Amino acid sequence: MKAVATAAMLMGLCSCAAASAPESSVRSCDASKVQSLVGQAASGELAARARRLSGARVVRWLRPGQIITMEYSAERLNFVLDARNKIQSIRCG
Repeated sequence: MKAVATAAMLMGLCSCAAASAPESSVRSCDASKVQSLVGQAASGELAARARRLSGARVVRWLRPGQIITMEYSAERLNFVLDARNKIQSIRCG
């Protein structure tokens, strides 16, 4: 009985060790690569270029007074705009 219990426990441990985490398809954003865009006017072309350079999958424009969700997304590039539609800052999240 003791041998059966030991064998079952070892099999359980082996199956846990053999299981690997699923490959992540999340692309990580790197805002440091697009900081030179701060001060420029917001545009679709600028967003497309920034998305490509930063590795982000999604772009979000944050305007003054706008209500935003606070969830973090490693795939998202956030442009903080001023009242004149100029980029004040750029960050991931």
